[in-house]
Amino acid sequence: MARNRFDVDENLESPFDIKHFRRAMIYIRRKKKPMIIAFLLSALSAAIALSAPLIMQHVVDVTIPAKAKLPLLGWSALMLLTIVSSVYLATIRSRIMTRVGQDIIFDIRTDLFTHLQELPFKYYDDRPQGKILIRVVNYVNSVSDVLSNGIINFILEIVNLIFIAVFMFAVDVRLSFVILAGLPVFLGIMLLIKTRQRRAWQAVSNKSSNLNAYLQESITGIGVTQIFSREQHNEGIFTRLADNFRKEWMRALKLNTLIPFTVDNLSTMVTAMIFLVGLLTLSPQDMTFGVILAMSSYAARFWQPILNLSNLYNNFINAVAYLERIFETLDEPVTVSDIAGAKELPSIQGRVTFDNVTFAYDPGVNILENISFDVSAGESIALVGPTGAGKTTVVNLISRFYNLTGGRILMDGQDISQVTLKSLRSQMGIMLQDSFIFSGTILDNIRYGRLDATEEEVVAAAKAVCADEFIREFELGYLTEVNERGSKLSQGQRQLISFARTLLADPRILILDEATSSIDAKTERLLQKGLNELLKGRTSFIIAHRLSTVKNCDRIMYVSNKGIAESGSHEQLIAQRGHYYRLYTAQKMEA
Repeated sequence: MARNRFDVDENLESPFDIKHFRRAMIYIRRKKKPMIIAFLLSALSAAIALSAPLIMQHVVDVTIPAKAKLPLLGWSALMLLTIVSSVYLATIRSRIMTRVGQDIIFDIRTDLFTHLQELPFKYYDDRPQGKILIRVVNYVNSVSDVLSNGIINFILEIVNLIFIAVFMFAVDVRLSFVILAGLPVFLGIMLLIKTRQRRAWQAVSNKSSNLNAYLQESITGIGVTQIFSREQHNEGIFTRLADNFRKEWMRALKLNTLIPFTVDNLSTMVTAMIFLVGLLTLSPQDMTFGVILAMSSYAARFWQPILNLSNLYNNFINAVAYLERIFETLDEPVTVSDIAGAKELPSIQGRVTFDNVTFAYDPGVNILENISFDVSAGESIALVGPTGAGKTTVVNLISRFYNLTGGRILMDGQDISQVTLKSLRSQMGIMLQDSFIFSGTILDNIRYGRLDATEEEVVAAAKAVCADEFIREFELGYLTEVNERGSKLSQGQRQLISFARTLLADPRILILDEATSSIDAKTERLLQKGLNELLKGRTSFIIAHRLSTVKNCDRIMYVSNKGIAESGSHEQLIAQRGHYYRLYTAQKMEA
């Protein structure tokens, strides 16, 4: 699919609107109390700071001309007190909002991770992992400040503007209108660039996602890269993606810097106009120097909140591009889930029935069509056939990793779509072709699916699959730490640990998808001895390309042409001299 590439921009399926912002407010309301306290502290700090120009005006117009030294010291001490108090209150507020911001990050990230755990396989089939990771980590970091400090600061700056306007008009009405004269110009520029800004930051979001996806892919496949000496070529791809990101970032930043540039210049021009109007057009009787000085100070203070608001607006535009992606992920439907009124699947015997099952990954392109078969409890079934025929799809449908396109699958006579996923999968042991090892100890990895298992039970499972011997060769044995994906282990060792993990769950139905593909022939023979005992009483589905490993199964199904082309025991299928016979004969000749 086009979306499953690192070099293809993701199309935004749910553009940002006001409902997204209302959803974001849910996280803000959870921290309502500390945010109110922070706002009150900010308002008090701002009010104290605004008294400074009035003190300055009085000192210039009254205290200094009167040469009153003692009052001058008093007013200086009061000015110092306003500065210290304002800074102290702002510091407390900053500490509160830092905690609030981190709490919001925690809440959003937890909701994202919880939702990602529930999304079906198809969601991950369609996207590079890097494009998912960047939403949970980078994008959440990017929006946290806007959802915490941004809201408080926006309200505070509005209040500041009102306070400053009141103080300005109380000092001089005429010069106040001079200060306000630059607002129409500022608002006009904002309206002109707002749409371009949003699109620019959406582009930055896309290029950042692409870069992260390729980086994650490159790290995961570094071994293959070095084997084929692709370092230089891959560097070229990375450089191109990084350059695309740089260009979009610079384009977006140019639009962002236009606003503070405008505010700074308007503030300078307005201040100049105050001195021009105050000194050249008004008489000394109408306008004292202290008033002009106070109004120039208020002019700077008036345009500072506007600059702050414009920066907040920039940050909001940036955050919108990320919020869109975050909420798009949270809105991704959990298509494979418990239906309303789903029942717990009781302890099963292991009978599995496919009743006219049809399945397609993409609409209109069926992988399986009208498949029907019945597997008795305790029966071992081998699924063989050409690559891409649908063998893995069959076992994925038994596990209900995907919803059926048509038909139904029964387990002990119960439709698996009508029972809870947990009660279904808890009775299944599934070992996929890719043996994934988590970071942690070998003991933790084996016990991953059954946390209450004792150490003795873990060791017993490892012995059954011939993993105990190599585990004990490590200095710390079962307490040996392994890296993510088990890089310290061979592929065969990783598969044996995964096997032990699956068997420890004591499942009623066992699914093995190429489970022994990376184990040497000697180990496989030893493993088969243990498996023969463990498979007794369990229904098992085994996928294997090496037919020698499945010839003893109760039944072999040859999957081809969207269905089951042949079914029977090894001897029966050989006697039919059909698909299975030709495949088995070809492998025997190659051996």
